[in-house]
Amino acid sequence: MKKSLLLIGAVALSIACLSIVKAISIKSEPAMTPSEYKSVYDFTMKNIDGKDIKLSSYKGKVLLIVNVASRCGYTPQYEGLQKLYTTYKDKGLVILGFPANNFKEQEPGSNEEIKEFCSLKYGVSFPLFSKISVKGDDKHPLYKYLTENPENGGEITWNFNKFLVSKDGKVLAHFSQKDKPEDPKMAEAIEAALK
Repeated sequence: MKKSLLLIGAVALSIACLSIVKAISIKSEPAMTPSEYKSVYDFTMKNIDGKDIKLSSYKGKVLLIVNVASRCGYTPQYEGLQKLYTTYKDKGLVILGFPANNFKEQEPGSNEEIKEFCSLKYGVSFPLFSKISVKGDDKHPLYKYLTENPENGGEITWNFNKFLVSKDGKVLAHFSQKDKPEDPKMAEAIEAALK
């Protein structure tokens, strides 16, 4: 009995040691800093249905990246964003909506609930992505790139901040939640980027 227990203990210890050695020998990729990313095309994001989407698949398009929320005073901007998308999508604009619950928990729903809300309430047909964090300690690397790179316009101030991105993946402008999608300056910036 003692020999069996000693043998079991020795096998368990050997397995544990092998696991530790294996874990140490696996080299993890160091996290990139916001300034090391070249463009938004360096990111792969999960869409609202959980499928991986390489943002590089939008090369050659003008992007408007927006952190969205369903229970915010600015939520009606979905309507204006959809109108922008309808107006300019055939000319090369793609709006990317990133639900986030960072501001007074105004996006508490699941991805399924968000998708249903946007579809039924506002007829949203532009791409929506899985809920992420856009501020704070758990900020997604995409938003670290967008907000921590000084050239990109700084930290977001609330839901519905908008980053206009050129056809080559560089941030052209950062609009706050107070800049409505129907504001002439928004259309002017988009039209200039589409030329």
